Amino acid sequence: MSRQRSMETILVSEYVSIGELVRLTGSRYSTLKHYTEEGMLPFEQAEENLTRRYRREETVARILWIKELKANGLSIPEIKEALDHE
Repeated sequence: MSRQRSMETILVSEYVSIGELVRLTGSRYSTLKHYTEEGMLPFEQAEENLTRRYRREETVARILWIKELKANGLSIPEIKEALDHE
């Protein structure tokens, strides 16, 4: 039995998992995990199973912005600085 939620369910959810962010943005899991560890992707920790939950709309927009900044040649520290001034 699959635990994956359908894309229709994901698209109406307020919160998503990192795996669902991978599906929504086409980003690599390791990349999103790195961004999370660098403090670039805010999340909430679900108490019952310690799963990280991300606000879908804000996080997808942030990932797309990070991709744009990266495409423009900014380094991770420069992107973090840009995010801090958001």
